[in-house]
Amino acid sequence: MARRIATKDKVDRAALIDFLRPRHHTILVTRRADGSPQMSPVACGVDTEGRVVISTYPQRAKAVNARRDPRVSLCTLSDDWDGPYVQVDGQAEVLDMPDAVEPLVEYFRCIAGEHPDWDEYRAAMRAQNKSLIRVTIERWGPVCTGGFPPELAD
Repeated sequence: MARRIATKDKVDRAALIDFLRPRHHTILVTRRADGSPQMSPVACGVDTEGRVVISTYPQRAKAVNARRDPRVSLCTLSDDWDGPYVQVDGQAEVLDMPDAVEPLVEYFRCIAGEHPDWDEYRAAMRAQNKSLIRVTIERWGPVCTGGFPPELAD
């Protein structure tokens, strides 16, 4: 049986956004006050300006850390565990209420489409005091898959 060969495909920004847009599982890495990494598995989307967006609460470690140090990294995964993934690095901004309401609407749209009652959704986001983390992409690695090195594939 032939072994699967690992791949790493360099992509331009447009191809990166095309890769990210349908994938909603990512590990967000922020920095604690001591500089050590803090990782959070989160749902994400890509907004109309090509930024990665993540819904959260203002007191969560990821939001607190991103406010203090906006340098973040993401490892965005495919739905199937063995599928392609990519690391993205960028600058985060945290939007809190009331500024987060409309960006949270866009976040919902890019992940799930249209909501049956946007007024109800906006009210729920306000009542829950939700925040939004927006990541402006600065750098990214190749889109990769796991597998064997080519010399071990046979």
